[in-house]
Amino acid sequence: MKPFSVFQRQKNIERMSRETFDLAIVGGGINGAGVARDAASRGMKVALVEARDFAFGTSSRSSKLIHGGIRYLENLEFGLVFEALSERKTLFEIAPHLVHPLKFVLPLYESSKVGMFKMGLGMFLYDVLSMFDAPEMHERLEREETLSRLPLLRPMELEGAYAYYDAYMDDDRLTLETHRSAFGNGAVAANYVQVGNVEYQQNKVSALVCRDQLSGKEFSLKAKHFVGSVGPWTDIFGEDILRDWKKTLRPTKGVHLTFDRKRLPLKEAVVMVDDAKNRIVFGIPRHEMIIIGTTDTDYPGDPAQVHTEEADVKYILSIIEEYFPGARITRADIVASYSGVRPLVFDGSSSEGKTSREHKIWTDPRNFTFVAGGKYTTYRHMAQEIVDFALNQFSIEDRARFSKSNTKIPLNPKASVENFNRSRIQVASFAEKYQRSSEEVAFLVERHGLEALDILEIAKARGHKSIWQMEAYYAIHETMCIHLDDFYIRRAPLFLARKDHGLPFIDEICEVFSHELGWSVAEISKQKQRIETHLKFEMGWSS
Repeated sequence: MKPFSVFQRQKNIERMSRETFDLAIVGGGINGAGVARDAASRGMKVALVEARDFAFGTSSRSSKLIHGGIRYLENLEFGLVFEALSERKTLFEIAPHLVHPLKFVLPLYESSKVGMFKMGLGMFLYDVLSMFDAPEMHERLEREETLSRLPLLRPMELEGAYAYYDAYMDDDRLTLETHRSAFGNGAVAANYVQVGNVEYQQNKVSALVCRDQLSGKEFSLKAKHFVGSVGPWTDIFGEDILRDWKKTLRPTKGVHLTFDRKRLPLKEAVVMVDDAKNRIVFGIPRHEMIIIGTTDTDYPGDPAQVHTEEADVKYILSIIEEYFPGARITRADIVASYSGVRPLVFDGSSSEGKTSREHKIWTDPRNFTFVAGGKYTTYRHMAQEIVDFALNQFSIEDRARFSKSNTKIPLNPKASVENFNRSRIQVASFAEKYQRSSEEVAFLVERHGLEALDILEIAKARGHKSIWQMEAYYAIHETMCIHLDDFYIRRAPLFLARKDHGLPFIDEICEVFSHELGWSVAEISKQKQRIETHLKFEMGWSS
């Protein structure tokens, strides 16, 4: 794969400023990345700009799950569940280093709105909609077996549970790997490029007026057609660039808290149902931590300003106390928090929880196709739909030429199922060859598959002493990582997984950034300040 590096960014911008593209995409989250990859796989000439870092918004603030959506069965959204379960299977195949099978346990109590019999029917339907293609079929657990699996679970009024399989993922890295794959297929992309206005020809958008936020230079990005994939910013962006925009979204806020796995030792994910609010809260073991969330409340504000508040913390702690009173979890146990905004499509539902997760694609006659809503799980198929939809604005010849999508191949050839499994088997030999601990090598292999060998080889040549120096070099040269907070929050499991948020490693990480990007002492200080600002903003409730 060609390096999707910081040093490629300026070359991409230069191309954007002088060439005309088939498709220009605004928004570098998972949907934008998916559209870029799909369009480029068809042979289209593609450009993408993102106002902040890739995956800055919702795409790095999800529940980190790839799932069909058990709860959507209650809303009779069978088509959505079937599509999601089909895409779950595809993601296992194209991104095994990012999407991992995970068993879920759903406890049921005497007071639960859905009883054991009805839930059993739902579980059978879930297996049917997956075409019986899951790591394992669902199983019914009696009361005692449920408590043996979850010793800290509240036993009072417990009737039993159901266990089933879905998956967890690294959401931010899935977005970045999709961008890398799109670039490998010929798409050009740049982060920190703001769209300020549009240019018209014959009442149709002909170019985006863009500003490189690093250099301050402006340029026009010309294309035959444009796609807006800006998630919770859809209405804000639409109002900025198009006259007579009609609001589309019902944005909702989701908050998650993270905990040390030793403090809440869950081996399997737990589904906690809040019947009073028609909401599901997950307890998810993920690598080094346990994630508990999410909340689901209407959010009318600026998505960039969303953050965890006191009420969010109290609510999640109350759910933990209800289900796991024996764990005695308190505020002091919280490692970190994160919050995001879901770009749900307004459908007139009575509550946030009942609002559909279906997506909406439409084309404004002024040459702009938009997408809103949807599920992370279905992003690949959604991207295919968006490109097919946009192609309706092209000539018959172009529609025929660009008709075939090719996105069911691995995102990263070095992390195909075969190569991922090969790399896992060879951890000990890699560790011996590069004189690294087996733990370090296993960590790299789980994240990068056989590409871990490239990282180890570079570390040997560059004298990188720690795993975080290796990851920092990789982030700069392979994921267009520009700022220190971009690394801490969206490239490495530091901010969310550690009580110290990875701050003890900051100097050794800065050493790599300084060497590769030529940072001065003043720039290092500025970059460290960005981390402190994020901590104060997201973790303000803890002060």
